[in-house]
Amino acid sequence: MIPRSEHPKPQFERPRWMNLNGQWDCCIDNGRSGEARKLYEIFTSYDKKITVPFCVQSALSGLGIKDFTYGIWYKRTVNLTDEDIAGRTVLHIGAADYRTTAFINGKKAGVHKGGYVSFSFDITPFVKAGENTVVIFCEDNERDPMIPCGKQSREYYSHGCDYTRTTGIWQTVWLEFTPKRYVKNIRMVPDAFSGCVNITLDLAGVDDLTVKASYNGVNMAQKSLSRVTGPVSFSLELAEKHLWEVGCGRLYDLEIVFGDDTVYSYFGLRSVAIDGYKFLLNGKSVFQRTVLDQGFYPDGIYTAPSDDALLGDILLSKKFGFNGARLHQKVFEERFLYHCDKEGYMVWGEYPNWGLDHTAPESIFGILPEWLDEINRDFNHPSIIGWCPFNETWDIDGKKQYDPLLSAVYRATKTADPTRPCIDTSGNYHVATDVFDVHDYEQDPEVLKETMRLLEEEDVLRNHCDNRQSYTPGMPVFISEYGGIKWSAEKDSSSSWGYGNTPVSEEAFKAQYKGLTEAILANPKVFGFCYTQLTDIEQEQNGCYYYSREPKFDTAFFYGVNTGKAAIEDEGE
Repeated sequence: MIPRSEHPKPQFERPRWMNLNGQWDCCIDNGRSGEARKLYEIFTSYDKKITVPFCVQSALSGLGIKDFTYGIWYKRTVNLTDEDIAGRTVLHIGAADYRTTAFINGKKAGVHKGGYVSFSFDITPFVKAGENTVVIFCEDNERDPMIPCGKQSREYYSHGCDYTRTTGIWQTVWLEFTPKRYVKNIRMVPDAFSGCVNITLDLAGVDDLTVKASYNGVNMAQKSLSRVTGPVSFSLELAEKHLWEVGCGRLYDLEIVFGDDTVYSYFGLRSVAIDGYKFLLNGKSVFQRTVLDQGFYPDGIYTAPSDDALLGDILLSKKFGFNGARLHQKVFEERFLYHCDKEGYMVWGEYPNWGLDHTAPESIFGILPEWLDEINRDFNHPSIIGWCPFNETWDIDGKKQYDPLLSAVYRATKTADPTRPCIDTSGNYHVATDVFDVHDYEQDPEVLKETMRLLEEEDVLRNHCDNRQSYTPGMPVFISEYGGIKWSAEKDSSSSWGYGNTPVSEEAFKAQYKGLTEAILANPKVFGFCYTQLTDIEQEQNGCYYYSREPKFDTAFFYGVNTGKAAIEDEGE
């Protein structure tokens, strides 16, 4: 049985593909000398087995090696037919941390740098009918200040809010077979008010093009063009308007036929905007009741054990009364975003910048290329309602952040995607941002109420970083981290971690949660909150659920608190 056998790109799916997940031969190469030793050669033997797409450190990989791993080689054979290789053959890797080199039949096919976003190599020149040997080498160093690692621990043990590391392949590996004339990329900008979608296709070669949009199997629009090449742009006027809304992920299906190439996709009809203090979805003020989701799993670490587990986390969040999430310090896989799209679940796309030395100007090369790749990969997902490339850019070794780095990445983000708001660095320290967000872990509801009163009545936003960032009255406000109330399953919770002290009882926990949350909901100048966090992760035990995904409490109470009317919302939302 192939693990994670579902198609990894549901928004860009071809009928002809081959999933390469499963057991591969592997060997550890901490000296990173394998290329010199020619470990890529066809007849070289490896001493271990690993289950792809799970990382070295995970139990599901079959290895469970927790120590620092600086290099790992993967090998397997693939049988291809003459029909398979008649056009293009492309090797796709959903994600591999951090620098990846691919070899096909002993020949180097490509190199990719970056640990979080999908990438591919055109391996057409290297494949043949019959047996082919695929070798992949991944190298990583979480302690390198030019390599972002998110919440992966740079110490031997997990500690505080840093957790087990991820090395090597951690998302699906697959082959894709295309004609020589094919669709390279698609970008869709929906117009919720006019009821149309604006499409730009990047095409390789010249051929006839037909694009069809449907909703629940009923034809909504069609466009046919003769002898076109890319990029080509056009609009589809939809026969019916079905808006993508919170809790209602009404999706249109899209079929693109370019010559002999067929690609299946989908889109959601919605708009997002900032209007004064308000976040607007389809022109209506909608309060963001979000949760911090870091996407860690006990047995898979960065990788969900199944597609159902991805959807399961969204459903757990909704059961608690949340309508979205900050996808925190990790680039989530496209299957997760697909489920967000279907569920009408709002998310902020983020980048795992921690570990990168943001005080150094040259660190722009450690974030900007892959960040732009992330925006391009995920641009079409209606569930993504904003971008945030950095999180909490604290001083490093007494040095402050390099402000031009943050402003340059912000400007590049706005150029790459002018349709969504961008937060430069969540929490601190803002340089150029569309939203003034703060992280406030005050545990006393009365103190937080006073902070909210000052904002509402005096336009003063009190925060722990106000010596370095100044709130400008009139800016939209997002309490993008709060709560984090500790609650451990263990009687002795001294080894676990959370914000503040563990409440003395379940009733005290509920009262504290209710007081903090309602203080934010009541403020007419705040458009959203983000509670820390969805699940416990290892020693950080401040989740709404345990790491196992079992509930800590009856969720009905929290659902009632979180779904209470927000002062900034339009009536009926």
